[in-house]
Amino acid sequence: MSLLITSVMSPLLQQFHELDIQLLRGLYENRNPIFDSTFIVITDSAAALAFGIPGVLIIAGLLRKNRRQWVNALTVIIAVAIAAIVANIIKFSLDTPRPYEIYPFIEKLSSGGSPSFPSGHTTDAFAFAVAAGLVYSKWYILLPGLIWATLVGISRMWLGVHYPSDVIAGAILGTACALLYFGLNKKYKAQQH
Repeated sequence: MSLLITSVMSPLLQQFHELDIQLLRGLYENRNPIFDSTFIVITDSAAALAFGIPGVLIIAGLLRKNRRQWVNALTVIIAVAIAAIVANIIKFSLDTPRPYEIYPFIEKLSSGGSPSFPSGHTTDAFAFAVAAGLVYSKWYILLPGLIWATLVGISRMWLGVHYPSDVIAGAILGTACALLYFGLNKKYKAQQH
């Protein structure tokens, strides 16, 4: 049975990987280098915003004795932290190489030394965007957050450090962790009342 599964899955995985590299090659080779520095700023903003904004809001809420502010920000930062931990567990369990390590036509234009799959920057960005959108229940927080998170994902491919599948997986993982934590947190709070 396992031989049958392997014989069916292996060609499918190979086709998927070829599509993955074709998409990356198309983006990378057709990019305008004028925007490289812009995408470096976007990529570097992922952890800074995903952890920094809730961190500042927690401190400000504690200093102002605003319980709601720091509890909301704590909910966001915990969702991001859970997503980051899960992403790193997957990364180091699968230990997949980065595109620039395999393909000579790709130059590493940004930080990226850990294993490739999934994209940690994209995971952090989507976890933050979705968690903040859920906690604050405002479209004007969620929509810009999702646009920014999408740009973070694009930046990881643009800069040659991730495959499209890494970015898609990071987006799904970050979103799923935020939704799951928010849902469990809401259920817990409902049981406390």
